[in-house]
Amino acid sequence: MYFYNKGSEDIYISSADWMTRNLDYRIEAAAKITDKNLKKELKDILDIQLKDNVKARILDKKLGNEYISNNKEECRSQIETYKYLKAKTDKK
Repeated sequence: MYFYNKGSEDIYISSADWMTRNLDYRIEAAAKITDKNLKKELKDILDIQLKDNVKARILDKKLGNEYISNNKEECRSQIETYKYLKAKTDKK
C-alpha cells in the first residue's frame, strides 16, 4: 500500500488476499517499510504495474473485466518487473 500525504510517503507490505473470508476469519498483518532503498524499489515496481497495458484489467462496478488499452508504448508488467530486478542483480 502506498500513501502520500503533504509530501510524506508511507509504504506498507501485506497480504494481497484481502477478501472478506480472510478479513473475517483470519489475522491479516501489514508492515511499514522504512528502509529508503526498499521504498524506492517498491515504488519503482508499483510504477511498472500501473503502466501495464497488456495484461492489466479494469474491474468495473458491473464486474466487467476488460483489458486496459491505450496508445502508449506496450508494457507487460510481469516482464518489465523481471527486467528491472534482473538489471539490479546484474549490477552487483
